Amino acid sequence: MSAGFDGPSQFRRAIPSGAREWRWALPDGHPIRRITLDPPAGTPLRGAILFLPGRADFYEKYLETLVEWASAGWQVSAADWRGQGASGRMTANPMVGHIEDFSIWIADLGALWQDWVRTAPGPHVLAGHSMGGHLALRAVAEGAASPEAVVLSAPMLGFVTAIPEFVQQIYGRIMCRIGDPERMAWEASEKPGSSTDDRIGLLTHDAERYADELWWRAARPELEIGPASWRWVERAAASMAALRAPGLLEAVMAPVLLLAAKQDALVAWSAIEQAADRLPRGELVTWGPEARHELLREADPVRSQVMAAITSFLDRALPAKRG
Repeated sequence: MSAGFDGPSQFRRAIPSGAREWRWALPDGHPIRRITLDPPAGTPLRGAILFLPGRADFYEKYLETLVEWASAGWQVSAADWRGQGASGRMTANPMVGHIEDFSIWIADLGALWQDWVRTAPGPHVLAGHSMGGHLALRAVAEGAASPEAVVLSAPMLGFVTAIPEFVQQIYGRIMCRIGDPERMAWEASEKPGSSTDDRIGLLTHDAERYADELWWRAARPELEIGPASWRWVERAAASMAALRAPGLLEAVMAPVLLLAAKQDALVAWSAIEQAADRLPRGELVTWGPEARHELLREADPVRSQVMAAITSFLDRALPAKRG
């Protein structure tokens, strides 16, 4: 790689030299944290990618991917969602992941998108992982963002749970009514019934990449966060139901790449497959038991395939200009 982007320790456990981190005020004044990486000097410019992390995520977890995209000629930006990462919290307990309604995040993304495209070189790509993928797709479908291409890693379009899809929102609503909606919906890890010790088994086969996340949480304690609130659970179910509305995804004309692990224990593979079938220019790439939820942080054999699939998709959807 070019100067400024060499060595895994530099781009997994250190902010790359030349990267800009700052806080930016949303229209209501709430500050969110952003980062931008420019391509190395002399690299032909391809355009710009805006990346959105998942629930309880922060952009440091994806530095390796952001740097690789920058090295390929993309100006790359990312942001922590309101209420997580280093973008503040929405409850008195800083360990609770909470939002009153997903429409707040859609409005935030719309404002971020408008600010970002003013200076980011086109063509513009919107990418997201898990909850970030869900919100990216919903924002495009509802007109809050208008990218030339979309990349979704394990998008949260359905839950892996014993509770049937048609009663998930009702169940969440009941739980909000019988107690504080801002209380944690489960005790630890990424889903009910899973312990902290089991967490790596839900996310990745790569112990070193998993350890990167723990390293960043220790280095920057403000990134620490835990399970979601019951209000988040109820609103997530409602937001996923909204995406299933007839005609909504069918009207998305941008090319969309969906990456999925068929044995993902957090988001439902079947929901991703159904969304891909509904998108007029949807492309679906899948993995079997060799892949877990965090495809961009998987072991090298899978991750290299994931990155190659994204490169191939962008090369076809947005061919590099010659000359």
